[in-house]
Amino acid sequence: MTTLTATEPAAKTDTDTAFSPCSTDISAADQSPAQKLRFEHVGRTFTDRATAHTVLRDVTYEIAPGEIVALLGASGCGKSTLLRIAAGLDTPTTGQVHIGSYPVTGINSRAAVAFQESRLLPWRTIASNVALGLPLGTNKKTATARVNDLLDVVGLRDFADHRPREISGGMAQRASLARALAREPGVLLLDEPFGALDALTRLRMQDLLVDIHQQSPTTVLLVTHDVDEALQLADRVIVLGHTDTDLPGATITREVQVTAPRPRSRASAELAQLRGELLAELGVGHRDC
Repeated sequence: MTTLTATEPAAKTDTDTAFSPCSTDISAADQSPAQKLRFEHVGRTFTDRATAHTVLRDVTYEIAPGEIVALLGASGCGKSTLLRIAAGLDTPTTGQVHIGSYPVTGINSRAAVAFQESRLLPWRTIASNVALGLPLGTNKKTATARVNDLLDVVGLRDFADHRPREISGGMAQRASLARALAREPGVLLLDEPFGALDALTRLRMQDLLVDIHQQSPTTVLLVTHDVDEALQLADRVIVLGHTDTDLPGATITREVQVTAPRPRSRASAELAQLRGELLAELGVGHRDC
């Protein structure tokens, strides 16, 4: 695995997006705010009768509390599988994932996840969809205040009483992000959360995520196909791919440290150079501009 560094001058019924508490007795030290996320020799093999297909092999890395890490790789290399394992929605064949000092053994209150589709419940208002992410047992007064605060953060306070069909796709994704944040998770897992949006809305959502992280710096693992998005948002970029060995399954092939402070200039020469190197790592040819 190679490592690169770039610098630049400062410029609940819906368990898909927020999880109910698990039965594990989690200590106060392992509650929010941000938690460490650690992968230890994680592998995943899917079997179908006599056929075995190894997707992931010996994935080992650690995300520090409050860090944003982007996961890049070709389609089918196991990015979403790795995120689902971190979320407790899938089980590794080998290895283990820890959030804080506890292993991930199922869905639990330390993590929340948002997917490419907003997955809002169509019969609920935007406010009540966001409220689905709140911890079980939250009293009404606290719940109302928390939902209103989150709607303010994502710019949807004026749409609290709207139904999902009455708002745009970008607004729906903002509501989905607010729902994932409602639990104040120690780890926020994002699986292509802006992938279905138009280019301009996607840029605005990236800026929104940066703003939210500055206000509440939780640990973030972001799966994306977009190299520019990864470099714009992440402290580190991890590339999953296949090595020159004959061993099956994808593993970490490159790690990129991005030390430029956020918000970052999208015209940065340093990030542009790093973009070319990442594209080459992913097997995409590029020309110097």
